Amino acid sequence: MDYQILKNIVEEELLRFEEIYEEDWSYKISPEKWSKKEILGHLCDSAFTNIRRFVVTQYKENENIVYDQNLWVKAQNYQNIPTSDIINLWKFLNFQIVNIVENIPDEALQRTCDMTKTEPQIFTLEFIINDYISHLQHHLKAI
Repeated sequence: MDYQILKNIVEEELLRFEEIYEEDWSYKISPEKWSKKEILGHLCDSAFTNIRRFVVTQYKENENIVYDQNLWVKAQNYQNIPTSDIINLWKFLNFQIVNIVENIPDEALQRTCDMTKTEPQIFTLEFIINDYISHLQHHLKAI
């Protein structure tokens, strides 16, 4: 599998992020909605969780690896962290993901992981990696 696409997404987005003003990063449409900083923070949380999935699933079948995105964003307090720190965290986490997925043996891509909070739902590692990229692209559109 070619995951160069993820590296390209990160590099392109880093250039685009330079064009976004600080006040735009911090702006909240309402108290319940995430700012651009919080969306990017959520993508960091997603990267943390998926790094664990990408590693653990290679050696442990059907591990349940989930997180509560709203609680994580609140607990991490992204709204009050310098935007450049969140951007750097996002960049390095995703470059690490590129490193991990490029080194997953082909036979491990069919191993499975449970990504659900309630009823178990099992997904292959290959699906989870592709889903991560789709999820990333979805939220980057909101930024």
